[in-house]
Amino acid sequence: MAEQPASQRGISPPRVLALGFAAVILTGTLLLSLPVASRSGVPISPVDALFTATSATCVTGLVVVDTAKDYSLFGQLVILAMIQIGGLGIMTMSTLVFLAIGRHITFRERLLIQESLNQIRVQGVVRLARYVLLITAVIETVGALILTVRWSGELGWGRAAYYGVFHAISAFCNAGFDLFSVSLVNYRGDIAVILVITSLIILGGLGFSVLAEVLSGKPPSRFSLHTKMALKVTAGLILAGFVMVLLLEMHNPDTLGQEGWRVKILSSYFHSVTPRTAGFNTLPVGQMHPATLFLTCMLMFIGASPGGTGGGIKTTTFATIGLLVASILRGKLDVEVGGRRLPPETVKRAIAIASISMGWVLAATTMLLVTEPFPLLNVLFEVISAFGTVGLSTGITPQLSLGGKIIIILTMYLGRVGPLTLAFALAERFRRRGNLHFPEENIIVG
Repeated sequence: MAEQPASQRGISPPRVLALGFAAVILTGTLLLSLPVASRSGVPISPVDALFTATSATCVTGLVVVDTAKDYSLFGQLVILAMIQIGGLGIMTMSTLVFLAIGRHITFRERLLIQESLNQIRVQGVVRLARYVLLITAVIETVGALILTVRWSGELGWGRAAYYGVFHAISAFCNAGFDLFSVSLVNYRGDIAVILVITSLIILGGLGFSVLAEVLSGKPPSRFSLHTKMALKVTAGLILAGFVMVLLLEMHNPDTLGQEGWRVKILSSYFHSVTPRTAGFNTLPVGQMHPATLFLTCMLMFIGASPGGTGGGIKTTTFATIGLLVASILRGKLDVEVGGRRLPPETVKRAIAIASISMGWVLAATTMLLVTEPFPLLNVLFEVISAFGTVGLSTGITPQLSLGGKIIIILTMYLGRVGPLTLAFALAERFRRRGNLHFPEENIIVG
């Protein structure tokens, strides 16, 4: 039987998601370009509005316009809505609307939810989407309440409630947008603020399927391999990041050198968590030791876990590649972990994701080095921050040229949609189907 053309089969899930994010970004750009979105009444320039809309929808946090000073309440609420939509995903938010009006979720829509939540199976995706909405509401509400109480004394209850809601959503969605203009630098020694924000970041970045399994009441020994791997890699990266930041910055007079041990420990812990793609900061990133910046680049590139609100190549992708290298060094044919063998397709997917991601980071860095007058490390940091949808900055983003802003916008979009998803969406019509195999011939590598 002849294969149906793409127009009859419908648009593939990856392409739907890519177009969905683009539609939200364009809508946000139009709203942020309105005079009512600007605090001064003078419309934000279209490029800056597009940059902000992309950063919010892709839950990045890089800004070229000060969110607190330059956007009105209307503009800030538009940004907050885009953060929530971008963090939970287009199809998860659509599911909320479908469930609210009692509409049946079709099989095709279930496939879209599966792709949006990065799930292996289509079974149970609607139930998981319901759980995502519920757990998000609970976690963000608890975080907002604690922050409201903490800030009520200095901001007043009304403003504290708004700030609490805004920062709780921004933290859980790993967005990094703030209303203080200096991020959380003024709270670097505040245990309550630090612990609430980092907890929201970690919970949002673990992935909703991991949260569902952890909260199911099952003993850890019965967790799925994915959950075990995501938890172990996340904990390992946070611990390693904390130790390295503390050692590298504790004598730096521009960051932790003049601080007491309480601030040293809290700030080192915070900076080991925030590259897992949140973008808040309690230390002046541009004043950090070059080794700390490079370490942060590695943490940002790895990012959060699949199916969550964070970006990066993901913790399990990083772990899979590490396990592949270990299996090769041990002379094993299979990639094994925890008494299980990973499917070859999963290993290939991990390699493809890392390769495409690294390729774009190198290409974008090269282009920015041509268009911008900044040092290599600063440019590389900004590109990886955009690709990992992190939002940390050495301070060069507001100074970017028009061409530089466009490059960062594309990088944020690619990082949120996912390099492999976007590649599949663009190359769908060119993918070869069937079981045709060419003759095998070896090459020399290494």
